Amino acid sequence: MKIRQFVHNNSLAVAVFSIFILAIGGMSITGWLSNNNSLEEHHQTQLSYASYVTSGEFIEGVFENWESEFLQMWALIILTKYLRQKGSADSKPLRGSMPQDTNPRYSIIGAKNWQQRKKAVKHSMYGHSLGLVMFLFFATSILFHAIGGAAAYNQENIVHGSETVSVIGYATSSQFWYESLQNWQSEFLAIGTLLVLSIKLRERGSPESKPVGKKFDHKTG
Repeated sequence: MKIRQFVHNNSLAVAVFSIFILAIGGMSITGWLSNNNSLEEHHQTQLSYASYVTSGEFIEGVFENWESEFLQMWALIILTKYLRQKGSADSKPLRGSMPQDTNPRYSIIGAKNWQQRKKAVKHSMYGHSLGLVMFLFFATSILFHAIGGAAAYNQENIVHGSETVSVIGYATSSQFWYESLQNWQSEFLAIGTLLVLSIKLRERGSPESKPVGKKFDHKTG
C-alpha cells in the first residue's frame, strides 16, 4: 500500500526517470554495439561493455547532451524571474506580483551578530538553491563533456598517428564549441517555441498550458 501511494504521489517523477533510465541504457547498448562494429571494420580489438561506458566517446555523448539540458532549465528559471512574455503560460503576468515574489526573511546587511548573518546566508542560499543546483549540474556536465571529448579525440588521433591535446586544449577548440552550440541552439529554440505557442494553443489538463473551458469541480464532477 505504501509503495502504491508513493508511486501515485510521485508518478510524474517516476515516469520521467524511468524513461531516462531506459533511454540511457538503450543508448549505452546501441553505442557499444555500433562502436564495436566500427572497431571490427578497422581490425581493432573490440571493447567490453564496461570499457565502453567508461570510455571518452560514451562520456562525451552523455554529458554533451546533459550540458545543454541543464543550461536550458537554468536559463528558463533565471530568465522567467525578470523577463515577460505576454500571454504565455510560462511567464509571470505583465503587472503585479506572484506568490514566488517574496522578500528575504533575514538580511545580511541588517544582521547584528554572527548568528543572524549565518541565518541570512543560509536563507539566501536556500532562496536561490534551485538555480544554483541547476547551474552546478550544467557546469559539471560541460566539464565532463570536455574530459570525455578530449579522451575520444585523443584516441582517434592516436589511431591515425596525429597529435593529442589536453582537456583545456580541447575545451577551447572549435570542435568542442561546435558540439556544444549545436545542442544549445535546439534547446533554446524549443523553449522559445513553447513560450510563444502557449499564447494561443492549449493542452487540456496540462499545467504547461492555460486553461481550456470551465474549471473542473471535483465535488460535482
